[in-house]
Amino acid sequence: MTNQDNPTPAHDRELVLTRLYDAPREKVFRAFTDPEIFKQWFVPRPWTITSAELDVRSGGTNRFTMRDPDGNEYPNQGVYLEVVENEKLVMTDAYTEAWQPSEKPFFTAILTFEDEGGKTRYTARARHWTVEDRKAHEEMGFHEGWGQCADQLAELLIKI
Repeated sequence: MTNQDNPTPAHDRELVLTRLYDAPREKVFRAFTDPEIFKQWFVPRPWTITSAELDVRSGGTNRFTMRDPDGNEYPNQGVYLEVVENEKLVMTDAYTEAWQPSEKPFFTAILTFEDEGGKTRYTARARHWTVEDRKAHEEMGFHEGWGQCADQLAELLIKI
């Protein structure tokens, strides 16, 4: 895996992270869509994911619960808006399930997986409803947290 300069956000409500993985797109995509693999890397250590349900299809629900080192749990829930196998996942917390609006939408994630000479260029774009939400996500540690998860994925891709 190598880091590339992160692309410029498309607008002032977007955060972007990218990585180049020494793995085929199918393997990287599977790490995002197989609940058992997803649970192994999608939260910065020492946090853990205690459960994950991923109905990976347009309109399908994704639910997972993060646990901090003190045992506090943080449920997350959203809906897949677009799924293009091995190429793209778009999901949002604007809906909880079956197009039921959430109380407070925060962002939409657009994840792309591009072939780059036998490796995979992963790009995550977090698009927020407001500039304030983007700033809050950045202050919560978007680049550090998502970056650590991306590094954890690189370690895992070697093993799967």
